[in-house]
Amino acid sequence: MPSNNPPKLLDQVRARTRRLGMAKRTEQAYVSWIKRFILANGKRHPTMLGKTDVERFLTDLADTHRVTTSTQNQALSAILFLYREVLNQELPWLTNVRRPKLQTNLPVVLSRSDIDRLLTHLQGIHATIASLLYGSGMRLLECLRLRVKDLDFERTEVTVLMGKGGVSRRTLFPRRLHLELRAQLEHARMIHVRDLEAGFGAVYLPNALRRKYRAAEKDWRWQYVFPAPRRSVDPRSGVEQRHHIHESTVQRAVKNAVMSSGLDRRASCHTLRHSFATHLLDSGYDIRTVQELLGHKDISTTQIYTHVLGRGANAVRSPLDDDRR
Repeated sequence: MPSNNPPKLLDQVRARTRRLGMAKRTEQAYVSWIKRFILANGKRHPTMLGKTDVERFLTDLADTHRVTTSTQNQALSAILFLYREVLNQELPWLTNVRRPKLQTNLPVVLSRSDIDRLLTHLQGIHATIASLLYGSGMRLLECLRLRVKDLDFERTEVTVLMGKGGVSRRTLFPRRLHLELRAQLEHARMIHVRDLEAGFGAVYLPNALRRKYRAAEKDWRWQYVFPAPRRSVDPRSGVEQRHHIHESTVQRAVKNAVMSSGLDRRASCHTLRHSFATHLLDSGYDIRTVQELLGHKDISTTQIYTHVLGRGANAVRSPLDDDRR
């Protein structure tokens, strides 16, 4: 018998994010922050709270928990989503929120020789993924979410579909990886064929793409380049599908490679992206070109790499080192 009880608040949040086609990670983050907001206010329902309570919660994140500006902004976005999209309430302008102190941390960048050392301590698919991260400048999840159709061997391009911020772009596809990626595609095709024979073979597609391309979920071109070793049940749809390999396996492999290679820096998968950008700038490529390849909206985000080129402050060469002297 259907229940007459209204859905719980967090279930309403989940339903609204899915109705709006928001990413699963965004849904999880919003639910987490809303739950934290409610607990911080004595488990009172948000309809009983208001502007002062929101300002106190956000200020406490900055003062007590020392979160970054981006973390505080994410918490604010979650709370605004709750009031606007779920409770149909408009919060007054928040004027008494203390912001975290801005901190500018220079990215960790490995030298070319350090990159080679790191890659030699990786094996199999992890070595291929790490090499592609460094050779293309993609973020880890952008790489793992690649579909077969996104690899263009002739134009040596990789299409990043719906990257960070929902922006698509094209970036480099190193020729040195073509043979490895062709072998990986053959491996992925064999997995897809076996899934089809077993009555499966569907892959996750965003809502808009699923409506536009109804048969695409079983189309080979839309399959993941790096499929997971086992099928899993999609927590939203309840359909058993084959997802891409989990990012934690690659992160763990890179961390172990950093330790075994003896590198004296705390490097990660994202360090390969930082190194890609810095090495391109060091080779003389225009910063606007690097910005486009990285998918940065603001040039100031790309400019941070000019501070780690190894040529002094702001990448300026000292006059004492001028070859014309």
